[in-house]
Amino acid sequence: MSELRKPPFRSVKWWNSRWFDISQLVLFFGALIWLTLNGAAQMGYNWQWYRLPKYFWKVIDGELIWGPLMDGLFVTLEIGLYGIIITLLIGLTTAMLRMSQSWIGNLVAQVYLEVIRNTPLLVQMYVFYFVFAPILEIPRFWVGVLCISFFEGTFASEIIRAGILSVHRGQWEASTSIGLSRWNTYRYIVLPQAVPLMLPPLTGVLINLIKHSAIVSVIAVFDLTTQGLDIIADTFMSFEIWLTIAAMYLGITIVLSLLVSVLEWRVRGRH
Repeated sequence: MSELRKPPFRSVKWWNSRWFDISQLVLFFGALIWLTLNGAAQMGYNWQWYRLPKYFWKVIDGELIWGPLMDGLFVTLEIGLYGIIITLLIGLTTAMLRMSQSWIGNLVAQVYLEVIRNTPLLVQMYVFYFVFAPILEIPRFWVGVLCISFFEGTFASEIIRAGILSVHRGQWEASTSIGLSRWNTYRYIVLPQAVPLMLPPLTGVLINLIKHSAIVSVIAVFDLTTQGLDIIADTFMSFEIWLTIAAMYLGITIVLSLLVSVLEWRVRGRH
């Protein structure tokens, strides 16, 4: 028996090495920090990071009191939680309507997708707030949640529909041949195969939902962005507040990405 030949050793070029990638990353962030500090110095900006902690929390007589940044963070998280649930429901419903045999349902779904995807989110927010909210007596918080959910639901619906259609037609025929109902076909055959394919692009939609939630500041919902604007108006700490808010949004989206990655790993592990 001939011996197995080992693959030839290939040396890694220095521009493809890990240390070069790390060096580029350090250089990029170093240049970004330098530009920020240099720009602030030329403006004569006075950094006041020491004033920032009280806008997170303060302790008065042994009692912890949340500051405006934390209050805004809680509102943003609440918008994100409700928005994710409603977005997925809207996306699933729209996908089902588009794949249904009902021409009315298909027409409603098509009109919804075309109208929402081809108009700016800011305009939709104003339409929801100044037209639908007074008629239906919807509080401004839910105006923001519903508007963002309907906007992101258009993208979620196409992802869900594409994931379902990616399941081979033979799987549907096999489930029909063994007598499974349509509901059980989705539950046991289609969704276990489609969900792992949906999760990565849906993660992007949900992250966009969190980022787009900042637009509720235009209708005076006191989320993280609105609280930041109020603090800046009182203190003129523009750089400190906006950098802090950006870091808080980044933290939320990173945590969300990690949670979805864990969910994707568990789903793929089971199937």
